[in-house]
Amino acid sequence: MSKSAARARLADIIFTRSFGRGEITLASGRKSDFYFNLKPTMLNPEGAALLAELTYDALKDDRLDYIGGLEMGAVPLAGAIAQLSWQHGQPIAAFFVRKKPKEHGARLAVEGLAKNESLQGKRVVIVEDVTTTGGSALKAVESVREAGGEIALVFTMVDRQEGATETFAQAGVPFRSLFQAAEFLNR
Repeated sequence: MSKSAARARLADIIFTRSFGRGEITLASGRKSDFYFNLKPTMLNPEGAALLAELTYDALKDDRLDYIGGLEMGAVPLAGAIAQLSWQHGQPIAAFFVRKKPKEHGARLAVEGLAKNESLQGKRVVIVEDVTTTGGSALKAVESVREAGGEIALVFTMVDRQEGATETFAQAGVPFRSLFQAAEFLNR
């Protein structure tokens, strides 16, 4: 399947499985008359494969060491992309950032690294399923920076186009998206 055909197919899957109309309160606290819940797409076999393929293709030239982000949205994405990167001979390891460190065990904020691994000095991409203002992804950015990682960029599957570009520009973090909300609102 060509890249444009894969992108069109994924847009159809997102529209059918993950896009809806109706009043909702977003993680940012804002009200909206449309929403994206990407979990049904991320956990669908074809949706997961297409998200991984298109995201890997978009990131493969960024010389990344790690891919991850804030739980829960980044977990299926990072895992699928890590697996695909291995299959392409250009491994990018995955991790995730807890919203709140566990209160037992190792009490880690960043999960997925072995005892001898660290984000120190590593190039990292933060992935997110849906981005509104960018606040959630910035939490992951802060955790990675605290762990010594270098943020290469934030990459989202769907940018709701409600302030994230400006938020990341102010933070000095490059930001890209696979889709923009307008692509679904006008269908």
